[in-house]
Amino acid sequence: MLPAKRVDMLINKPLMLTYLYLLIYILLSSGVILYNKWVLSPKYFNFPFPITLTMIHMAFSGAIAFILVRVLKVVSPVNMTFEIYATCVIPISAFFASSLWFGNTAYLHISVAFIQMLKALMPVATFLMAVICGTDKLRCDVFWNMVLVSVGVVISSYGEIHFNVVGTVYQVTGIFAEALRLVLTQVLLQKKGLTLNPITSLYYIAPCSFMFLFVPWYFLEKPGMEVSQIQFNFWIFFSNAICALALNFSIFLVIGRTGAVTIRVAGVLKDWILIALSTVIFPESTITGLNIIGYAIALCGVVMYNYLKVKDVRASTAEILPERASKEWRLDKKSSDLYPNNSNDGGNPLQPSADNDEETPLMASSRLSHIGRSVLGTHAA
Repeated sequence: MLPAKRVDMLINKPLMLTYLYLLIYILLSSGVILYNKWVLSPKYFNFPFPITLTMIHMAFSGAIAFILVRVLKVVSPVNMTFEIYATCVIPISAFFASSLWFGNTAYLHISVAFIQMLKALMPVATFLMAVICGTDKLRCDVFWNMVLVSVGVVISSYGEIHFNVVGTVYQVTGIFAEALRLVLTQVLLQKKGLTLNPITSLYYIAPCSFMFLFVPWYFLEKPGMEVSQIQFNFWIFFSNAICALALNFSIFLVIGRTGAVTIRVAGVLKDWILIALSTVIFPESTITGLNIIGYAIALCGVVMYNYLKVKDVRASTAEILPERASKEWRLDKKSSDLYPNNSNDGGNPLQPSADNDEETPLMASSRLSHIGRSVLGTHAA
């Protein structure tokens, strides 16, 4: 029998918990996408109203967020003024609603596997939007990565047996809408000094997104729902909305426990699993050799892009740390000159402890801004 301490050393509980969160995130992300496809597809549940499905998600998420914030007071609302709401929340909600609308509509026309291959364009869209908005610079190395990703997606599209122009346009439009939302979130909210967790994000953004979706729903889907014989199954839509809400919370848990590299590797793994599962669950979702070759080429570009972005974050962190250490040394030097006795025994009580991890707050802020461009796009489909 191994002693308890030995067992604890062999089983790293925090590491196991991190892997458990990653597994939950992959399962929920894949499950929501496959569930949405099953609900919307005319061959299965046959509810071909993507705007309605998205509005159900927004209404449910907004109601749960309201209960958590206002009734149970699990989290406190941020200091939201009308000016911030009008200039930040409304435009972000508009593009969030658009990305969900277009992404879900694509399920009516193209397969899940092909949608995941098209999602390789997400770094390209985000980079272009960031350059246009002035949050990123046009660099040669990143540009050629984007070209490689685009070439791979084109090859994959050429090899798609059931290629559909309408579905492809919907999906690509949704990708660019999501990219613009992510960039606007970084530009608008960070400049205002606001940080929103998943609950407060849904509290402010979900109701506004619902209102944006109501306009196209009224003109595009409401007339069709009145004449169709679609039966509303409460438990199907309730469970679907719960899965979508749980996915938002799982993303928050994963971001809080892992770094940018782990998140991106998990995203790539999820895409491969989803492509394989979709071919089993939906037999019409066939994959050709040209699909795989094109997606592999695009994936190489995505991996190289992720490597460059992570390298940039580490470089910026490495530049900040010596500067902070130098400032702290000068403060400590002044303190020791004024109070020389404090340097003995206990040291300066105002000096930060050596046990404090100075990299933690830096990595946390850079991690969130860095990951937000890729992870949050995964639940938008």
